[in-house]
Amino acid sequence: MAQRQASDGKPPADDYLVIGRVVAPHGIRGEVRVAIETDNPERFARQEAVYLGEARRRVNIQAARPHQGRMLVLFEGVGDRNAAESLRGQIIYALHEELEPLEEGAYYYHQVEGLMVVDEQGVQIGTLTEILVTGANDVYVVCGPAGEWLIPAIRDVVLRIDPQQGRVV
Repeated sequence: MAQRQASDGKPPADDYLVIGRVVAPHGIRGEVRVAIETDNPERFARQEAVYLGEARRRVNIQAARPHQGRMLVLFEGVGDRNAAESLRGQIIYALHEELEPLEEGAYYYHQVEGLMVVDEQGVQIGTLTEILVTGANDVYVVCGPAGEWLIPAIRDVVLRIDPQQGRVV
């Protein structure tokens, strides 16, 4: 499959997924603390490269490890605290096509957000606008003409998710 490209030769902005944000430098060797914005923080340790900032500059990951609810990440070419400080506040992206495949019936949040939610008879309830991560199960926030609905993401309630059809039943 040919990769779509923007005028600058990079994939378009909607081909990227936010997975974190550089919070601050950590130590003196160039590591940065990353606020995790993905349900799979281990991706930092397994992924070869990510994309930084609005320019979405590709940078290789040398090392990554969990630390106090965040990730400590060492990027190639960032060898000291000053270089790490220059990354403060940068958004970290991954390309959709570089995400690990999921098991059958599992979806990334970005594949589900924005889908139309319907009942078993096909009556539209609204659009899935947000996913709340709770202790027991995720909760889908659905906004429609009748207001906002909070729907537990469990098999007894959510019968089918079909991103190709753009629907959740």
